[in-house]
Amino acid sequence: MGVLTVEEIPTLMDPALIVAFAGWNDAGSAATHAAQFLVQQLRARQFASIDPEEFYNFSELRPQVRLRDGLYREVIWPANDFFHSSAAPLPRGLVIGIGIEPHLKWKTYSTAILDLAKQCGVKIVVTLGALLADVAYSRPVRVAGFASDPALAARLELTSSRYEGPTGIVGVFNDACRRAGIASVSFWANVPHYISAAPNPKAAFALVKRVEAFLHFTLDTTELHDQAVDFDTKVAQAVSENPQMAAYVRQLEARDQGESLEMEPAPKGNGGNGHANGKDMEEELQRFLRQRKNKKDDE
Repeated sequence: MGVLTVEEIPTLMDPALIVAFAGWNDAGSAATHAAQFLVQQLRARQFASIDPEEFYNFSELRPQVRLRDGLYREVIWPANDFFHSSAAPLPRGLVIGIGIEPHLKWKTYSTAILDLAKQCGVKIVVTLGALLADVAYSRPVRVAGFASDPALAARLELTSSRYEGPTGIVGVFNDACRRAGIASVSFWANVPHYISAAPNPKAAFALVKRVEAFLHFTLDTTELHDQAVDFDTKVAQAVSENPQMAAYVRQLEARDQGESLEMEPAPKGNGGNGHANGKDMEEELQRFLRQRKNKKDDE
């Protein structure tokens, strides 16, 4: 039996594939949250999945158990699921994949997704990612991007990245698409490195809007927008109550917002770029947000 399980191959008009992967490529869970929102709003139907057995070290990414009907425990394995939609607002069919960066056999994993894409007749692939960056939370989320096709990159006004270094499954999968002759576009939301709360709805909202603009459709994003506003409000209160953090944010706000963005920077261990107190600020912010959530739940 292969690693790919397909219940049916949907009939889709000129389909695009959108994929997001939890893990290294998904700061603040922004990319996967955006993909999940698309699945929800488009009422996308699951039709395929990848067997996790060959791709994960289960001592690192352990399966979960949940109680079913109060009678028995069901094991939930790491999921890589694919959904399809031809909902009314879409000018073309969509396949949406939500997975988890694998520990093993990245080439085999990428080939499995490409095989599914070919079976569905996918013409273009859109990968979503989110990276940690030295950006002010108070500014609009900056979305960087690149395209495999120079003409497409020019049309989207995407500047080519000069980043060299470690990559994640998004980088590997985009390379696999290039080798297979399938056009691909990648959009990355910049997430403040001092805010690790997940999901980050503000970054997810920015990715959804970028996908809408690229694929020429419009969804009701009120729910996600409201989540983003509420998230911003909570972060703003936490920052205002911490003079050190407020000063750091003001420094970020004063930076040139036109500076170039690089794709896939390595995770920042302690705030990055010499900000040794970044980790302390992050931990304090997370404590504040947890306290706010617990207080709200108790009301």
